[in-house]
Amino acid sequence: MTIDAARPASTGSDFARLSRRIARARLLDRRPGYYLVRIGTITGLYLGGWAAFAAIGDSWWQLLVAVFLAIVFGQVALVSHDLAHRQVFRTRRPSEIAGRVAGNLAIGLGYGWWADKHTRHHANPNHEELDPDVAPDILVWSSDQARASRGVARFLGRWQAFLFFPLLTLEGLNLHFASVRALRNPGMKRRGLEGALLLAHFAGYLAALLLVLSPAKAAVFLVVHQALWGIYLGSIFAPNHKGMPTLTGNDRPDFLRRQVLTSRNVRGGRLVETALGGLNYQIEHHLFPSMPTPNLRRARPIVRAYCAELGVPYAETGLIDSYRQALRHLHHAGAPLRADHQRRPAGTP
Repeated sequence: MTIDAARPASTGSDFARLSRRIARARLLDRRPGYYLVRIGTITGLYLGGWAAFAAIGDSWWQLLVAVFLAIVFGQVALVSHDLAHRQVFRTRRPSEIAGRVAGNLAIGLGYGWWADKHTRHHANPNHEELDPDVAPDILVWSSDQARASRGVARFLGRWQAFLFFPLLTLEGLNLHFASVRALRNPGMKRRGLEGALLLAHFAGYLAALLLVLSPAKAAVFLVVHQALWGIYLGSIFAPNHKGMPTLTGNDRPDFLRRQVLTSRNVRGGRLVETALGGLNYQIEHHLFPSMPTPNLRRARPIVRAYCAELGVPYAETGLIDSYRQALRHLHHAGAPLRADHQRRPAGTP
């Protein structure tokens, strides 16, 4: 399943002119050497982490392995993301095979479900009715969503900015659950294969914990590993769109503005780039989803200069400030719920 939002056909559109500049710079060319090294390194770290787990045995030192594997699982998820965008292979079949191995089998993340969800996000980023990443669920992303919320979202929404990172400890388990739940969808391609690979992951993961560790240590390992993996994934994706303008109803800017105005880049050098898997160049990634990760850095000055020519705001900030902006937005979105709670008589839930 390819993740590549539809692009304007007109050769005279603002995006088409930018696209020609990017093409002239050869920034859409594949980078097989880069991905060979990156995937090889992450595969080695993944296998090395589980080898260390087996070698250490029934010890509390395994919690260090849990921390290490949480980071490695996040890096595997980023590779699966690049595979889904066909940044690694040009054609669908090898992309899907590698994506299912990396997603379903290696980390228990349903590739087919996630790719479909991410496709819809790329087509309509930050659109409250069309982007599944800002659909109200546990959290609300706008004041209108807060006013319409019910149940858990209404209860948590008042202080969701303070609860955001604690809630991310459950994100890994939520992704596992959503991946399994999606198997009920008859429209999913290769449901049997996806389900078999997920089952193999969960069975292997739990068997390793229970065969090597005591029940108590296995439970603590699972909690630490899954919680930190969830926090890491959430920390990768939170800076990209949260706190940027949202769209509703018939709000449909042209492709370039729809992608640029709803996205935020994060500065920070090579360390941040590695930790976020290149998604700190979120504007460039949304404009050119199939662009290989190492080319995004080189595309940035071209895109930024072009946006300046058009007078289109180009948002970029540091990592800490990106989290601050996202949390400030969440707190503002929950304001109607706090006001409603304060208006209620004492003793009213």
